[in-house]
Amino acid sequence: MELTDKVALITGAGVRIGRALALALAQRGAHVLVHYHTSEGEAQEVVERIRQMGRRALAVRADLRDAARAGQLVERGVEALGGVDVLINSAAIFRRGTLAETDERLWDDHFAINLKAPFFLCQAFARQIGDRRGHIINIADWRAVQPGTAYVAYYLTKAALVTMTQSLAQALGPNVQVNAIAPGAILPPPGDDGSYFQRLARQVPLKRTGSLEEVVKAALYLLDADFVTGELLFVDGGEHL
Repeated sequence: MELTDKVALITGAGVRIGRALALALAQRGAHVLVHYHTSEGEAQEVVERIRQMGRRALAVRADLRDAARAGQLVERGVEALGGVDVLINSAAIFRRGTLAETDERLWDDHFAINLKAPFFLCQAFARQIGDRRGHIINIADWRAVQPGTAYVAYYLTKAALVTMTQSLAQALGPNVQVNAIAPGAILPPPGDDGSYFQRLARQVPLKRTGSLEEVVKAALYLLDADFVTGELLFVDGGEHL
């Protein structure tokens, strides 16, 4: 896809992976709807940087636990920027919860934000795309195919997100390509002093951790690739192996 003057909606675009993707797509010529929930200052900073590139941008707040509010993000994109050509579902929560520790609130929050919201965003995206070409990219996790025991609800949502990607790739073709990226050790978790990442690097086949730039390159590849859909692209240095 030629991104010049296309419109991208990126959830969680104020921070971390979402932020990097928003800035990268704007550098390629896209206008960006910057979704955030609590990171208003960071989102407004992203908007300002995109506008300095000569692109249009708008920060929109929504609590993705509310499915109706999630779907309305696409409507805002249509109203403010004329339509949405690219949807990147990046926003997610990642909270510890073993089988014994997971309560209903933890379960519901993970499924609402990590799975339900992306589904209804994809549904709204499909309704407005018409005959235009479109792309959806879901940010999954390598743990979707190699789940552990410490974050059970999170693992379940990411595995389901991969299944959703494959289903929607079939449902929305040929106009819309739907793919997923499975990052590995890209950013340290909040509170990590770096020691966790250092230990993790020794377990990865490529013997290092990754960077935001590598996730950006994966997303740009998928947006450039006209014959790839339903794919789960691992960006984890082989950690899933």
